[in-house]
Amino acid sequence: MLPRVRFAPSPTGYLHVGGARTALFNWLYARRHGGVFVLRIEDTDTERSSTEMVEGILDGLRWLGLDWDEGPDVGGPHAPYFQSERLDRHRAMAERLVAAGDAYNCYCTPEELKAKREAAGPPSLQGGSAWRYDRTCLRLTEDDVAARERAGLAHAVRFKVPEGSMRFVDLVHGPIAFDGANVEDFVIVRSDGQPTYHLSVVADDIDMAITHVVRGDDHISNTPKHILLYHALGAPVPEFAHVPLILGTDKKRLSKRHGATSVMEYAAQGFLPEAMLNFLTLLGWSPGAGDRELFTRAELVEAFSIEGISGSSAVFNPEKLDWFNQQHLTGLSIEDLTARVKPSLLAAGLWDDACLGERRDWFAAVLDLFRPRMKRLGDFAAQARFVLTDDIDYDADAVRKHLRGMAQPLAALDAACEALPAYDPRSIEQALRGVAEAQGLKAAALIHAARVAVTGKTVSPGLFEVLALLGPDRAHARIAAAAALPDALPS
Repeated sequence: MLPRVRFAPSPTGYLHVGGARTALFNWLYARRHGGVFVLRIEDTDTERSSTEMVEGILDGLRWLGLDWDEGPDVGGPHAPYFQSERLDRHRAMAERLVAAGDAYNCYCTPEELKAKREAAGPPSLQGGSAWRYDRTCLRLTEDDVAARERAGLAHAVRFKVPEGSMRFVDLVHGPIAFDGANVEDFVIVRSDGQPTYHLSVVADDIDMAITHVVRGDDHISNTPKHILLYHALGAPVPEFAHVPLILGTDKKRLSKRHGATSVMEYAAQGFLPEAMLNFLTLLGWSPGAGDRELFTRAELVEAFSIEGISGSSAVFNPEKLDWFNQQHLTGLSIEDLTARVKPSLLAAGLWDDACLGERRDWFAAVLDLFRPRMKRLGDFAAQARFVLTDDIDYDADAVRKHLRGMAQPLAALDAACEALPAYDPRSIEQALRGVAEAQGLKAAALIHAARVAVTGKTVSPGLFEVLALLGPDRAHARIAAAAALPDALPS
């Protein structure tokens, strides 16, 4: 049987890193085995859910390239794929469980339950276990129930947990056992008629024929309850794989204090989706032998296996993500890289349509020069500004340090470069070294001065390549203007 997996986010926030990795593992498993990836929106928290959040989740998945075979927008044979539209089905399953004696109505009020819990005292007074519901309503007679119904008392529905231990084999953690004595009769429908997560998720997974449930470690304690529901409803139990949590570098659960957690924030920061995909896959998963880290999407699909998921929590290292992004940037074609950097250049007012026309070759050379220095897409606009525009922002400290007393050597360099038969990096370097020797200067001093003169900064790609890209006219204008810069600064 081909696997059917699902990602079922709650639209109470945008797609965050942890959810994205869970979706990714499900998607990879489905694609690896030719199965079906289902997207279901669990939007029953009406107060916190919103259409905006739904679209934010879908945008995040689309950005990562995680397409779904069934779900919102694409439909499918198990529609609807919004949980809020399936509540009648959930309630019908609850009624079926009550009729079979596997669940019962509970008329206890929240106040009554709170009083019992407080009377029982802390777990230390109960042998180390927290207070469990005492099945007051399970002992009600038919007349007791009828009287409460006539009185119009609201009731929840509780699942009757059988005695004994419960076991299942987790595909990540191996055999896991729970003692039924530690699991209370849990609520499957609240007193307001709203089905709980436990019932809804099982009902939907049954209806959608889900064969494998890949989800976060924080759901392990829910799994025994869900398995009991599967058994009571006479449905096959899917295989479970619980994925370890993602931690920050301080080994605490990843949160906003560690930086961005929304996937689309990373898109806005200039990360490539293929780099994010590569990075997230290796957070808690290993391809096996070897130390290979860089994968294409197709290679990840081919290599992925649930057995490769670690049972230990993974650490989200922003510096490692930057490294992945830089590596994937390096692998892009010039045409692809041009398309990727264009939005940030437009936003910075640095884009010129000629970069796709008569200046295509020149722009490609600029991209090639700066690519090794880029970690994110926005770095190009910031670092290459002095090449893309003549509006130079000079660093005052750099001017003081490297341009004072250098007017004459720079003028000599300018004259030597103007006389060059070929204005290329090698010829420019030979001219500069010749001028430095004639002026009694170290070549490094003239290099620093020329760099500040034409870029405004002390750091840039190779000076000779920069000068060649600027061309003799633009370089001449900047070197000539640089002579007056030190005098314009306060001493």
